[in-house]
Amino acid sequence: MKKLTFLAIALLVAGSVSAQRRYPSPRRYPAANQNRVQRGDDFYKVKFGIVGGVNISNLVNVNNSNYNTDTKVGMNIGGSLDIPIVKPLAFEGEVLFSQKGYTAKTIDGDFAQRSNFIDVPLLAKLQLAPGFNFVVGPQISFLTSTTNTYRSGFVTTKEEVYNRDADGYNKSVLGGVIGLGIDLNPNVELRGRYTLDLQNNDNNGTYAPQYRNQVWQIGLGFKFF
Repeated sequence: MKKLTFLAIALLVAGSVSAQRRYPSPRRYPAANQNRVQRGDDFYKVKFGIVGGVNISNLVNVNNSNYNTDTKVGMNIGGSLDIPIVKPLAFEGEVLFSQKGYTAKTIDGDFAQRSNFIDVPLLAKLQLAPGFNFVVGPQISFLTSTTNTYRSGFVTTKEEVYNRDADGYNKSVLGGVIGLGIDLNPNVELRGRYTLDLQNNDNNGTYAPQYRNQVWQIGLGFKFF
């Protein structure tokens, strides 16, 4: 019995050695790198991107909470840069062309305003879970043009605002951003955000109504490493 047991152990050892010779062990990585390879972790890569989506905008009237307006749909498009800091925190900066505005019904007819901005959000990006991110931070918005449209019956009148300071509009406004992102794959992100001006549009208090833009954004981001 002992001879049979010894013979069986010898055959197992011989088989194991033979298998190792035929199938060499995989290449070994340092522990930290091995964990990243196993998870497919690209967190520590700097990422450039193109982002775009839909703006659903309205306003907040700081002087009259009963002032009612309707939303106006526009677009946002631009570029982004993700810089990792320390997991799970990263910095995300963007430069976006962004259309905002609102519509309202008045006693004289329908009114609509379209304002074009260059938005620069500077955000802290927190990875809550793999492929799921939360962003928050300030945003600086630079007004480039404004068009007011009045409709009364069959008559439509448009007013292009060129001298923004003289017409009571701030050229730049500080705001805030909060949002979520879901990575559909390593190169495509589904984004949802809410932005709100923290300053009034009016720099001298003479323009009515005195308001702040608020925007709901839905879009996609395409990342490049």
